[in-house]
Amino acid sequence: MKKLTVALLFGGVSSEHDVSCVSAKTFADGLDPACYDVYKIGITKNGCWLYYPGPSDRMPNDEWMGYTGCVPCLISPDRDCHGMLIFGEYGVRSVRLDVAIPVLHGKNGEDGTVQGLLELAGIPYVGCGVLASAACMDKAVACALFDAAGVPHCRWDWASRAGCADFDALADRLEAKLGWPIFVKPANAGSSVGISKAQDRAGLKAAIATALAEDDKVVFERFVRGQEVECAVIGNQCPVSTRPGEILASEEFYTYDDKYVLGTSRTLIPARLSEEKLDEVRALAEKAYAALGCQGLARCDFFVEADGTVLINEINTMPGFTAISMYPKLMESAGKPLGALLDELVELALARAEGCHG
Repeated sequence: MKKLTVALLFGGVSSEHDVSCVSAKTFADGLDPACYDVYKIGITKNGCWLYYPGPSDRMPNDEWMGYTGCVPCLISPDRDCHGMLIFGEYGVRSVRLDVAIPVLHGKNGEDGTVQGLLELAGIPYVGCGVLASAACMDKAVACALFDAAGVPHCRWDWASRAGCADFDALADRLEAKLGWPIFVKPANAGSSVGISKAQDRAGLKAAIATALAEDDKVVFERFVRGQEVECAVIGNQCPVSTRPGEILASEEFYTYDDKYVLGTSRTLIPARLSEEKLDEVRALAEKAYAALGCQGLARCDFFVEADGTVLINEINTMPGFTAISMYPKLMESAGKPLGALLDELVELALARAEGCHG
């Protein structure tokens, strides 16, 4: 097997920039140097693309940006280039890429934007395609597709920024349809960013303002009290899900800080469910993954209510790969350690580009 040339994209213009840098370090450390030549491309919070040839230890906390070897770079959409251009002291160097790994969380990376660039360039890439990435990122679109596919989830509604202007009419509608409390979320944001729980109209107004600071569209969901469980799914046309694991959040609901800043949440693998219920969640994860057209990998998040009802929450198309992240933990528990997992993700990217099924 020939050594593959890989572009590893990290950082990005997103509220999840810092988490991306940590996740990408996991990839940089986990890709076997005997099999891969890795070119690390860091994207600053201001959107500057830099080739970073330094050690992976400097990737978290944006320490990589102070490295003296950083120089501007870009991925060219020109298919003759089929790769990246590095703008060094002595001119421009072209590097032909076999595959790209966009370890970018949230907007401007996990939402189909970077995937579109890679499609134009003809470069195979790890993860979901343009449409699935965009659909999963937009919670209103995802909920509509879940409805169409018969994937059970909670009662929901949505409103544009303009639709939120008549607050009293919106509050009347939501109160009648969803009741209290109501979860309020920006339609396009990841890792619980901008999410609030509204207990009444005053809380709803504040929650809408918080959500609109992140996006121009807001999703409203009925409060669900239940176990939070997650499945790791892998594959292209024939996805396979792990058994679900369970999140034990230290906060009232699983917040961004709970996930990544405080490190106070805990996980259980498998989740505290009967074997029959574990199988049900696993089957629904594969159904939801296929319904939204996911390929490569995704993490499917669910609620299991006290009466056993299983409801999907969302699909994350580039899940975290930090030390506390559920996706790699679930895969390792299923017998797929990190190195083997990364190899398979690359193989799936190449197979999709060649029109193969997997």
